[in-house]
Amino acid sequence: MDRETGRPGTGLRTGPRTPPAGVARTPRPRLAQGVPGAPPPPAARRPRRRQAQPPAAVGVGLLLAGGGVVAVDRLGQDRAAPAPLTPAGRALAAAGAGRPAALADLAALIGERRERVRRAPADRASWAVLGAALAERAARSGAPGAYTEAERALQRALAQGGTPDVRALTGLAVLAAARQDWAGAVRWGEAARDRAPGRVGAYRVLLEAYPGTGDAEGADRALERLRKVRPGPVAEVAAAWVHRERGWREDAEATVYDAAARAATPAERAAALSRAGDLAWERGEAETALARYEGALRAEPEHDGAAAGRARALAGLGRSEEALTAWARARAAAPRPGYAVESGELLLALGRSAEAADHFALARHQAAALARDGVRQEPVLGRLEADHGDPAEAVRLLTEEHRRHPGPAASGALGWALHKAGRSAEALPRLRAAVKDGPNTARPAYHLGMVHLALGERGAARRQLTRALRLAPQFSPLHAERARRELAALGEPAWGPPPA
Repeated sequence: MDRETGRPGTGLRTGPRTPPAGVARTPRPRLAQGVPGAPPPPAARRPRRRQAQPPAAVGVGLLLAGGGVVAVDRLGQDRAAPAPLTPAGRALAAAGAGRPAALADLAALIGERRERVRRAPADRASWAVLGAALAERAARSGAPGAYTEAERALQRALAQGGTPDVRALTGLAVLAAARQDWAGAVRWGEAARDRAPGRVGAYRVLLEAYPGTGDAEGADRALERLRKVRPGPVAEVAAAWVHRERGWREDAEATVYDAAARAATPAERAAALSRAGDLAWERGEAETALARYEGALRAEPEHDGAAAGRARALAGLGRSEEALTAWARARAAAPRPGYAVESGELLLALGRSAEAADHFALARHQAAALARDGVRQEPVLGRLEADHGDPAEAVRLLTEEHRRHPGPAASGALGWALHKAGRSAEALPRLRAAVKDGPNTARPAYHLGMVHLALGERGAARRQLTRALRLAPQFSPLHAERARRELAALGEPAWGPPPA
């Protein structure tokens, strides 16, 4: 889950780039050959010479016939192929494999289970499946009201009594993560993991939730277990973000591109390509990022994270009007306040301050609606107030966020709010920690450089502002330009001997 935009889903690394135990890539499993166990042919009355069987006749083979798939047993008799899954069945299969479901399939599953619980209100399993599907849709759509509906269904599943359904426990973990309640996500995720250690869903949530609570070692353990339970694209997308949180860019890129190449479904491919776009954007490669995001949108047109990433990349390439259209697409896919803040900052950079103010007002309205649905909004509101509102209110909001969820992201956000409120000396250690311990990205370096500048530390300011622009020259349509102006005003360092 992005701490600023609210998008789901988790500094300068001074030590060696050797991943901790469990973070090394697991080799791809080898596929079994053939399907053993077919019965032998019936015995003949008189011995006769056995005819060699072609390889496809060992066990059950699959032949293409008229564009379809026909199963042929070893006696050459046609056997009916399994019926294709319904959309609801595909969503269930994706959940069982730990993969993201297509949004249309998820909607079909929700409709089917609503009908089931209407007919059988005591059907605990259907309540659990319904609640889990609603939680996933809430996390991916960001729509106010969706979170409360999911919580009611999940609590109804638990209220039926008996052993808690692991799907309900996992759904509550997903819901807590979508609300940015990282401690709650850890609590429910660990309960689901302990109930069914071989299921994938709990580990996916824990990999997102542990960094939110500042527990990097917990994320390492969860990743190690996920790679044992389900090696493949799901684990590699998760691993990429764990590597990214540590500042290990090369490792993150290798795993996410591998995941995109091996994705089994369009939704899975969209998730991997969107993450690949994020990584390319953070290292300053706007053209590459744009291509990755557009690939993700071709796979899943409703993917709001890819739509938002495409808008950032277009803005970074100077295609501002296209970027504003892309931001409108992202806001339509998911009404996340962070999207309105970013589109407002683009408008502000273009000198359209009245329109920007409308976008900031929209962000506050959306944040209030989500807060009524139990979704924490301190990170995005803190950013908005620090840069475009009341910095003292930003300090209040982000102090509470840091108390609940300590970590590099919360520390950096609070440090920036303190600086904007005129408390730069207090901000300095928090921003240093964010740069040292968080992902190696441009914005924290820019914030630290501006604090050094406010404290009169010109050399340190020059180093951090230069670093921010080297990491990503267009990291923000508003702040990147200010970084360039401040660097120009600082000028080159004096290389001569110090004055006598």
